[in-house]
Amino acid sequence: MASISSKIKEDWRVEDDKLIIKKTHDATQMLKDVQYSREVSPNKIGSDHKLAGHVDMALLAVWLKEAGVAWTDTQAVKDVIKRKLLSNEFSGLRVWEGKW
Repeated sequence: MASISSKIKEDWRVEDDKLIIKKTHDATQMLKDVQYSREVSPNKIGSDHKLAGHVDMALLAVWLKEAGVAWTDTQAVKDVIKRKLLSNEFSGLRVWEGKW
């Protein structure tokens, strides 16, 4: 599930005829959403519905940019999300600990 943006600050500056935009985000709400979902989601064995995790749209944009994937490439976006959520680095964003 994607959360709304958590941008708290945006700085713009010009260096060497280039526009530099630095965005700062707060992941606190995203992590709170994950904790809440772990407590209340019906991710039971045999259930047809599984909530895999919460990913802020800003974080997803970074992941897609790193992977060189366009937002319009639906299957590639799903693959990036799956790979990142299954990695140990972003395990804190997972709600369901099963495999898919």
